[in-house]
Amino acid sequence: MRSIPAAWLQDRLNVGISLYQAGAAPKLLMSGDHGRVEYDEVNTMKLWAMNRGIPAEDVFMDHAGFSTYESMYRARDVFQAQRIIIVTQEFHLSRAVYVARALGLDAYGAASSERVYGTEKADNSREFLARVKDFFTAILKPDPTYLGDPIPVSGNGNLTNDKPLAASYQKP
Repeated sequence: MRSIPAAWLQDRLNVGISLYQAGAAPKLLMSGDHGRVEYDEVNTMKLWAMNRGIPAEDVFMDHAGFSTYESMYRARDVFQAQRIIIVTQEFHLSRAVYVARALGLDAYGAASSERVYGTEKADNSREFLARVKDFFTAILKPDPTYLGDPIPVSGNGNLTNDKPLAASYQKP
């Protein structure tokens, strides 16, 4: 498991942790791709938060957040969130909030563009295509790749653990 997230992901995590510490977000939902054993964004994210003092029970992992649409759909239906703050880079934020609201979530955004990543041209090109795709996806509202049983975000985030995290955890 990679223990240091990429710079763009660190920025998202740090803004989310700040929102949690300020009391704006009572729980954190880490959504990402964990579709392969060798690629595991969500455990890395949870460890990053825990190593910065966030209690493990307040950090939920969405192992099947394969796209923005699927992450928002699962936030609503699996994690039973109703009001969310989406933390992502500025170029991606309006689309993420649009998708969440199209799915009926009371959604707000917090930009996490704390540095220059050197990928802006590619990010903007990809975002253009993703906006077109999500415009139609938000209208058609297909089921996500995986749904699963409800795990209310109001409960204990450790219910989403798929492996022991203690070996990589460092007390803050």
